[in-house]
Amino acid sequence: MMQQYLRIKSEHPDTLLFYRMGDFYELFYEDARRAAELLDITLTQRGESAGAPIPMAGVPVHSHEGYLARLLARGESVAICEQIGDPAAAKGPVERQVVRVVTPGTLTDEALLEERRSNLLTAIAADGEHWGLASLELAAGRYTVCEGRGGAQLAAELERLSPAELLLSEDFSGHLPPASERGLTRRPPWHFQRDGAERALTGHFGTRDLSGFGIESMPLAVAAAGAVLQYVADTQRSALPHIRELRIEQTEAAITIDAASRRNLELETNLAGGAEYTLAGVLDTTVTGMGSRALRRWINRPLRDQAALHERQSAVAALLDQGSTTLRDILRGCADVERIAARIGMGSARPRDLTGLRDTLAAMPALEQALAEFSDQRLSALAGDAAPLPEISETLQGAIIEQPPVVTRDGGVIADGHDRELDELRALSRNADGFLTDLEAREREATGLPSLKVSYNRVHGYYIEISRGQSEQAPARYIRRQTLKGAERYITPELKTFEDKVLSARERALAREKALYEQLVEWLRERLDRVLDLARALAELDALAALAERAETLDYTRPVLDTTPGIEITAGRHPVVERSIESPFIPNDIRLDDQRRMLVITGPNMGGKSTYMRQIALLTLMAHIGSFVPAAAARFGPIDRIFTRIGASDDLAGGRSTFMVEMTETANILHNATRESLVLLDEIGRGTSTFDGLALAWATAEALCERIGAFTLFATHYFEMTALPEQYPAASNVHLEAVEHGERIVFLHSVRNGPASQSYGLQVAALAGVPATVLDTARAKLARLEASEPAAPQLSLFGGPAEAPAPPPTSPDPAAEAVMTRLAELDPDEMTPRQAHELVYELRRLSRGDDAALATKPQQP
Repeated sequence: MMQQYLRIKSEHPDTLLFYRMGDFYELFYEDARRAAELLDITLTQRGESAGAPIPMAGVPVHSHEGYLARLLARGESVAICEQIGDPAAAKGPVERQVVRVVTPGTLTDEALLEERRSNLLTAIAADGEHWGLASLELAAGRYTVCEGRGGAQLAAELERLSPAELLLSEDFSGHLPPASERGLTRRPPWHFQRDGAERALTGHFGTRDLSGFGIESMPLAVAAAGAVLQYVADTQRSALPHIRELRIEQTEAAITIDAASRRNLELETNLAGGAEYTLAGVLDTTVTGMGSRALRRWINRPLRDQAALHERQSAVAALLDQGSTTLRDILRGCADVERIAARIGMGSARPRDLTGLRDTLAAMPALEQALAEFSDQRLSALAGDAAPLPEISETLQGAIIEQPPVVTRDGGVIADGHDRELDELRALSRNADGFLTDLEAREREATGLPSLKVSYNRVHGYYIEISRGQSEQAPARYIRRQTLKGAERYITPELKTFEDKVLSARERALAREKALYEQLVEWLRERLDRVLDLARALAELDALAALAERAETLDYTRPVLDTTPGIEITAGRHPVVERSIESPFIPNDIRLDDQRRMLVITGPNMGGKSTYMRQIALLTLMAHIGSFVPAAAARFGPIDRIFTRIGASDDLAGGRSTFMVEMTETANILHNATRESLVLLDEIGRGTSTFDGLALAWATAEALCERIGAFTLFATHYFEMTALPEQYPAASNVHLEAVEHGERIVFLHSVRNGPASQSYGLQVAALAGVPATVLDTARAKLARLEASEPAAPQLSLFGGPAEAPAPPPTSPDPAAEAVMTRLAELDPDEMTPRQAHELVYELRRLSRGDDAALATKPQQP
């Protein structure tokens, strides 16, 4: 047996091997040690090898899925080795074979999958800066490819897809986000060669070439798609008829959201790694798993195609106007047909998969009637795809019992009346006692022996027993089977025939039932296209109905999508924050157009700047998935990208400081933003010295205004930034309103035109619980600073050392006079921007409140 194990294990050296032995899957040697550690199960030993005990650990077959799930969550892959031979006919160990390899990206078992999240297997083929990416959701048959250039775009795609497993060539040397390293699988380079990939794809789809897929000019995407298909073939060892098409996802067809922006906007996962307080958490009230996954795909890939979005909006509006309650009630009773269809296609469907499909099909006439009330074009098309399938429905109704067991192993799945032979075998097993009673009565009457009895034991089977005293009266047709001290036992041809039937009836019934079940799954596989169309329609209906329910429950408005550049929102609300606070959310407006492309946002910490900016981005995204938005009115022109630079965090794994992360994300924005991009920048430059930070913030804003022209929300605590609109008319100042009450502050969360008057830093510190003694010291220090009493050498605006400070003045006036003297020594016509900015900054610090001094500041160049 160990020779057989080692031979099979040699074919899967890097995979845990679940080796079937009776009712357990056993692991040996290093596999046993690793499994015992990961699963916290007992490590034992059995036999010896080279004089040392063989480590062994095992899990029960009937509950192995829970252990599998834990291993897969740790990124492990498991080869399932089953007994495929007949133990009765085996000489030596029963023949065993690996029937499939379960990996994190190839899960199809319902018990191993998250209901509301797609489980993706993704492959990358790269050539320098260019890359191709293929992604397969095996549990649903969704197969997509795309191509792009550059690490930032690749990181954005990986963040969007969030694959469970990532396939790379062994010679791949590009940089990947740290999150992608966990489910990484290296494959030989030849698996990523185009010729082999093309053969694999044409062989699977049964086509002469790939021209019908539109990917013949995408060699890297083809290579990645072939690598995915080869990997699935190697691990699953089954047909894949549910993978019907290969779709291209053009990057320009969707709004691009880079990896950092996805995290900042908390679309599906919050910054703490949980699912609470996310956009998906608010919008996803779908009633089926497939509907949830569809809606989350929309959220992660907002479209730019306004025609497709208008279709979705119209469907949501129709459901909102005419009511979606009946439709949602019907959908609530539907099973996850999408994943059931995948398991049917792979031949791994279980009895309860088929009853789920049966019950769903039984609800389709009611769904057809409910959808007939809608005249919307998109809903009518979906009604056609979700039309009843009477042939499949009736077959399943007649073939499967109402509540079958989980697996077919013990039988009891196929309904009575479905197959005559099975019914006869079951009747033999069920009616054995009745037959024996009847036989005994007949034999007593025929022989005239009242003590005759018909019995059974496990050694000799069925027999007729007569006492020794009456044995001479036994008929000639009785064949002696056993002689006892006080009785003789006989068999008759009739009883022998019955015995043969009954003893093998259960085994034959199980075998017949298994064959009938396999025939049924194969019959369904031949009709799989219709089931897959139904699954897609039900998923989209569920997603649209959920958006309609949200619009009605949360008072959302249908946004206008047009070709006029800009974003206009009246009384907009943050969709997540308004659901997480008890007090009413304060709505705010925004207007961005060709004449007003940047808002410089000032105001106190905790005043709502970040919330306001995220709110605009989330409403823009919602409008581009077809959803209504939380606002009194909203209009959106073309948007190609959403960028955010919000929050402060370091990247310890990548060896990057907080400021380095901030600058990297800012560089990505400046390199890739366009006039149709929406850019959110929060506190640029705060990770370094004041003058360096201000200089970088100003230069970044200047580039966005002058060179790029993107729609920009720029939040800052640098009051110097409020001078930007003086130089660039497309920029405007707004602020979040707050008022002081004694030494406290009240946040009004209202956006008002113009710059903020102060930052209220000490008041916010008081709200945070900073001790009063510390606050008193801070106030005293602030007073000295505002009185221009320098306590340390200052830095220039652009980060270099400033001139040696003059002796401390006895009052603010001499300091201001010193600045004015320096100013007078410069010719305004020859003054550089650096000199002007530096003097303006020092002038404001030293002479705050001195109107005469401020009035003489130089104009911006």
